[in-house]
This record gives sequence, C-alpha cells and structure tokens, in this order.
Amino acid sequence: MLLLLILVACSCSNGVLSLAEKELLSLKRLPTAPAPPRFLHKSKSGATILEMRHRKHLQKGLILDDVRVESIQSRIKNIVSGHVESSQARVPISSGIKLQTLNYIVTVTLGSRNLTVIVDTGSDLSWVQCQPCRLCYTQPEPLFNPLVSPSYRSVQCNSQPCQTLQSNTGNSGLCGSNAPRCNYAVTYGDGSYTRGELGRDRLTLGTTPVEDFVFGCGRNNRGLFGAASGLMGLGRSDLSLISQTSDVFGAVFSYCLPDSDSGTSGSLILGNDTSVFKNTTPISYTRLVPNPQLYSFYILNMTGATVGGVPLQSLSFGGNGVLIDSGTVITRLPPSVYTSVKAEFLRQFTGYPSAPSFSILDTCFNLSAYEEVNIPTLKMQFEGDAEMSVDVTGMFYFVKRDASQVCLALTSLAYEDEIGIIGNYQQRNTRVIYDTKQMQVGFAKEVCSFN
Repeated sequence: MLLLLILVACSCSNGVLSLAEKELLSLKRLPTAPAPPRFLHKSKSGATILEMRHRKHLQKGLILDDVRVESIQSRIKNIVSGHVESSQARVPISSGIKLQTLNYIVTVTLGSRNLTVIVDTGSDLSWVQCQPCRLCYTQPEPLFNPLVSPSYRSVQCNSQPCQTLQSNTGNSGLCGSNAPRCNYAVTYGDGSYTRGELGRDRLTLGTTPVEDFVFGCGRNNRGLFGAASGLMGLGRSDLSLISQTSDVFGAVFSYCLPDSDSGTSGSLILGNDTSVFKNTTPISYTRLVPNPQLYSFYILNMTGATVGGVPLQSLSFGGNGVLIDSGTVITRLPPSVYTSVKAEFLRQFTGYPSAPSFSILDTCFNLSAYEEVNIPTLKMQFEGDAEMSVDVTGMFYFVKRDASQVCLALTSLAYEDEIGIIGNYQQRNTRVIYDTKQMQVGFAKEVCSFN
C-alpha cells in the first residue's frame, strides 16, 4: 500500500502513470477545449516546426471515419483490380477543435495568406478553397484569392503536373475552355470532392519557403472537411507535398500528435534532423512494404501485438500489411486480430460495469464511479523488431464527459482480407517518422508538446 501511494504521488501532470504493461488513467480530468490554433514562426537547430492539435470528440466523427475507411478499402480494391542536402521545417500541428473535424490541422502560408489545412498521409494533392468560388463550404478564414497573390501562376495543360494528374488523383487534367489551364477533380470514396484549377505559389512552412508549390485551387468543394481551409497531402505520389519538397527536406517528415483533451500542441517536422525530437525512447524502424499498385500509401508489415504485456498468439498479422494513416481516426484490425485483442483486453480489464456500444465501437464501460482505472495498453510489433506503444489516451474513447460511456478505441474491419489501418487516435504521443528515401517508418514515445 505504501509503494502504491508513492507511485500515485509521483504520477505525471497529465494524469497518466505507467505500471509495467498497464497505465493509470485519471477519470477526474474532464476534457477541456484547447485554445485556438496558433501560427508560429519558430526555429530550432535549423528546423521549422508546425504546431498540431486535435479536434474534440464529435458524435458524427466516428460515422464519418467509418465512411473514410470504406472508401480507402474500395480505392485499394479498384487499384488492385484495374543526393541533395536537406533543410528542416518544424511546424505546429494542432487539434481541429474549432473546425469540426476529428483530424489534425496545421497552419501554413500560401502566397501571403495564412491557411489552416488538414494533415493527411492518405492523400496526395494539396488544395485550398479559392475565390471566386462557385460552391464552397463555410470556413472561418478568408478564401485564398489568387488574384491578389503576386507569386501565383496557373498550371498549364502541357505541363508535367497536369499530365501526372491521372496517376496521382485518378482523374486526368482537363483544359479550361477560355485558357489552356489545367483543371482538376478529386473525388473521395465517401462522396467528398474538390474541383478547380491547378496553381503554383510560394508555400511557407513556418519560416521555410517552398517556391512554385503545385496545389489545387478549389472552386467547387463539398464533403467531410469540417471548416478547414483545405487539405495537405502527405502521400508518396509526385504531387504530394513530400515529393514536391524532396530537394528541400530530403523526403523525410515526422509528427507527434497530441492528446485531444490536453489542450497542448504537437509538431509536424519536415526534414531529417532527429535532434529536435523530444522522444523518451529510442526510435525503432520498420521497412515500408513496396507495393507498385498502392505506391502512394504507407504500408507496414505488422508481425504481432501485446495487450498488457501478454503476446497475442497464432495470428496472421502480416498477411496484407497495414496502412498507417493520419487521416483515419480509429484503428481498424482484421476480424481475427481484433477478436483476440478484445478478448485479452476484457480478460485483464475485469470488474467494471458495461455500457452500450457507440457507433463503430462495441466494447464500452461505465466508469463514472471511479476516479482512476488501470488500463492494459496495446503494443503493435512490426518487421525488424520495431514497436509502437499505444498511449493510454489512445485506448479509450470518451463518449460522455462523466465517463459513464467509455469505449475501447479500436474496431474490426468487415473482412479478413482487407488491409488494416492504424489511425491517428492510436498514434497519440508517439513520434512517427516517415523516411521515404530509406523506405522506412520509425516510432518512439514522445510527449507531444510544441513548446
């Protein structure tokens, strides 16, 4: 008892305490709304860092997340069937709390306009809503106006970016009727879309300028984008931000996603200077699985998992690989893997009253009578002895603020042969490094704090 009291007294300020392979989660701490996103020009060791925050819980968010996952699986099925010195950029990455999205956002400068965009490793073309707009959703920031940006130029039909639209977005570039400008149309599997013209302008990430950045100037946009001004595509195709800035940042980027309830900010770091990381464990790397048909996705070979330190046995983790995606919220596991994870979690997390399921989440509890609970945490293992530990804040989804409905923040895919997806909820307080030059992804524990 004395040892337990000492351990509790030493618990950290965020209410989380490690106990071997379990962690204590304080239930006295109610979710609080973070401050509005900040745009900071902040440089350290040659790195410009973008602040990242998360959006607080939205009931509709999990339904929309399920639609996104279905669209990714549909996109995969359709596809399958048919040395320069690098700079650094460090940019705050933050919650979309004011922008009605469960995804993470960053603020960048395009031309001379500050714009807040969703960070998405599952997309390639970056785009923003533009004036004059024929059909745009409501956003709090003024629309980007190419007419007042002296550095803006239209992309022509005979240019390479226009000619590569088909492979990058699934839609070929179309020439406008009045001028040889390259029009684009991107339709996402959930029915969301953006349409407009390709343009070039100066993109500034923190303090680092990127000249002639190709992006979509959206004149007709509808869908699941909340109130963000657009989207930043961090996929691997030619039109993604990572490919376009490879001569500046060496085709390497990383992020640390903060807890949605903490009110803190994380960071998006472009470049390969690990000295600016604040990781508390060594970085472990796993290789990117090459797949010519799915080349723009980040696919890993998952080899195992533990729940509360107990290895899960006899599971075919490595079958189809697993995507790691910042734009998906809740991790999807193959049915056999999810069943095993859920069974072991329930074996260890016993004696707590159950609560009704919520949306896509089927394992829920009523914890309103408890001040803190000891939660078995999940570790995912990958080829090459790499490991990603799910933070305690990524284990439970708080449906109700009084903890009367708290759900295991994992769910199952519909079919065994679908590709699993590691969502952003389970990536919290982890430094995730994407090295597309060395074809590897790294993981390390880190408390995601921009300051």
